[in-house]
Order: sequence, then structure tokens, then C-alpha cells
Amino acid sequence: MSPSPIHSITFGRAAPGLAVRDIQAAFRFYSEILGMQKVFENGNPVGFMVLKKDAAEIHLSQSKDHAPTTVNAFHMFVDDIDALYAICEAAGVRIIKSLKDKDYDQRAFVFADPDGNRIDVGQRI
Repeated sequence: MSPSPIHSITFGRAAPGLAVRDIQAAFRFYSEILGMQKVFENGNPVGFMVLKKDAAEIHLSQSKDHAPTTVNAFHMFVDDIDALYAICEAAGVRIIKSLKDKDYDQRAFVFADPDGNRIDVGQRI
């Protein structure tokens, strides 16, 4: 059996898409709490927005009937998880799972954005 052609394809950056009920409120949360900057928006009124900080990118889509789930929307790595956790706590961000060392060599926590999207944050130990 010959190798699949997929092995010769290099995958690049992947960016999660998040549904939000109020795109401007979501933008304020991600910019004020996580320091993300808007690098693109589309629509009048705006219905799609791309936010970025360093290598992390999030694509927000307006969805008035968005309902949160109990599944993490995405996972991201940071280089100072203790500082980010402190920032989230000070800002009153809803923490779903507290910061702790995991048995898979990560220090991690999970928070929810204002729309209930669960974000899993980790730092390799």
C-alpha cells in the first residue's frame, strides 16, 4: 500500500471560529481581557471579525441565537498561565476549571467568555 498524498501536505495556522450573540461585546471582552486586536471585520453591521494576539487568532461570527455548550471551544497555549489566570480572576471572568497542574505535563485552566464559549488555556510544564 502506497503512502497517502496527505503526508506531503504541511498544515499551517488554524484559527477557531466562535459564535457570539453580540460581536461588539465579544470584541470588548477579548480586547480588554486578553489584549487581542481586531485585524479584520466584515459586514454592515459587522457580522464577522478576526482578532489576533501574537500567534493566537479567533474568528468571531455574530449569531443572535447562539447557545453555549459544555464542550471547550478551543485550546490555546500561553507562556505565563499564572499571570493570565490572575488577570481573568481580577476581571471577574467566569472560571470553569481552576488553575492546576495536570497529569499530561500542562498547567491549565478553563474559562468562559460572555457568550459561554469555554476556552481551555495551558502552559507546558
